[in-house]
Amino acid sequence: MERHIFTVTEVNHLVKLLLDNESMLQGICVRGELSNYKIYPSGHHYFSLKDPEGALRCVMFRGAAGKLRFRPENGMKVLVTGRVTVFPRDGAYQLYCDSLTPEGVGDLAVAFEQLKAKLQAEGVFDPAHKKPLPPYPEKIAIVTSAAGAAIHDMLRILRRRYPLAKVILLPVRVQGAEAPAEIAGALRYADRWKIGDVIITGRGGGSMEDLWAFNDERVARAIYSCETPVISAVGHEPDVTIADFVADVRASTPSNAAEIAVPDQAALRRQLRDTGDRLAQSETARLEALRQRLETLAQKRVLTDRLAYVQDRRMELDHVQRRLGDVSSGLLSRKRERFAALAAALDAMSPLKVLGRGYALAQSETGALLRSYRNVTAGDRVSVTLEEGGFTCTVDRPWKERGK
Repeated sequence: MERHIFTVTEVNHLVKLLLDNESMLQGICVRGELSNYKIYPSGHHYFSLKDPEGALRCVMFRGAAGKLRFRPENGMKVLVTGRVTVFPRDGAYQLYCDSLTPEGVGDLAVAFEQLKAKLQAEGVFDPAHKKPLPPYPEKIAIVTSAAGAAIHDMLRILRRRYPLAKVILLPVRVQGAEAPAEIAGALRYADRWKIGDVIITGRGGGSMEDLWAFNDERVARAIYSCETPVISAVGHEPDVTIADFVADVRASTPSNAAEIAVPDQAALRRQLRDTGDRLAQSETARLEALRQRLETLAQKRVLTDRLAYVQDRRMELDHVQRRLGDVSSGLLSRKRERFAALAAALDAMSPLKVLGRGYALAQSETGALLRSYRNVTAGDRVSVTLEEGGFTCTVDRPWKERGK
C-alpha cells in the first residue's frame, strides 16, 4: 500500500480540523500573564499569555477588542476566553480571544483606575484649575436625562431655594454606548454659547455599569475644557466617578448639586432683614450724633453773639499792635545807642579834634598832605591849617631832626 505524502498546507489544515472539532478547545478560559502586548493599525491586538512554565500566543480581533473597557498592559494577570486553533499559513496554534478581563477585579474597576491615573498625571484634577461658583446665578444649565428622577429633584429644590434663577435643561442619555458622546457634546454646547452661569451634569444612582458614562474620558475632557463652572452630581454619596474629580465642585447627589448651585432665598431674606436693621441702627446713631453736635454748636458764643467774633479779632489785633510797638521801640532804642557810639568814635578820630589840641595840618601847593621833610624843598610854598584859620608860608630850610 502506497503511503500518502502530505503537503505542509494539508498538515496545517488537518491539525486545524482536529483542533476545531475538539469541544474542550472551544470556549476555553485561560489564566495567565500578559506579555508582548501590541496593537496594530488594523485594530487587532496580538499578545502572549504566559505562566512560569510556558507561553501561549493569542490574538484578539478588532471587533472583540473594541469591547474592552480597560487598557491591557504587560504583566497584568488576566482571564481570557476564546478558542484554540491553527493559522494554516504559519502552522502555529494560538488562542483566538473573544473576551479579556483582569483577574481578581472587574474590568471596569481597572479601567477606572487607569483613566484616573492618566488624567491625574496630566494635571486634569489640579485644584488650581477649579473655578469658583457664582454666588447668585441668573441661569443654570443642567445636562442630564429628561426622564430621570434626578431632574425632577433638582427642579423642585431650585424652585424652592432660588426661584429667580432660570433653569435650562439639555436632555441627554446618561447610560449606554451613546451616552458619553451626548454628554460631552451638551457640555461643550452649553459652555460655548454660555447657556448658564453654572452647569450641573449627572444622574441618579445605579451600578458601576449604569454610571460608566461619567467615567468616560470624553466627558472628563469636556468638563475640563469648560470655562463655565461645572458641578458633578452623579449617583449617591458613596459613588465616585472621574467626572467628580474633574468638575469644579462635586455634589454627593443631584439634590445636593441643586443646593450648592444657588443660595437659599430664606437665608437671603434673613440676611437682607438683618442688614436693613443694622443700617437703620447705624443711621439712627449717626443722626443722633449729628443732632448732639448741632446742639453743641448752637450754644457756641460765635452763634449767640454775632459781633463776638469781630470783638475777639479786634482784641487780638490790639495785642499784636502792642507787641509790634514794643518791638519797634526796643529796636529803635538799640539803633540810637549804636548811632551815638559810632558818632562818638567818629568824632574822636576827626582831624579837627587833633587841631584843637594845638597841632597843624601842612599841605603842598597841590593840596597833598605833607608827612615828611622829604616832601618839600627850600622855596616851596606850604599851606598850614590851624584850629582857627591858617596861613601860607615859604620853606626856608627842610630838616630831619628838630632844633637843627
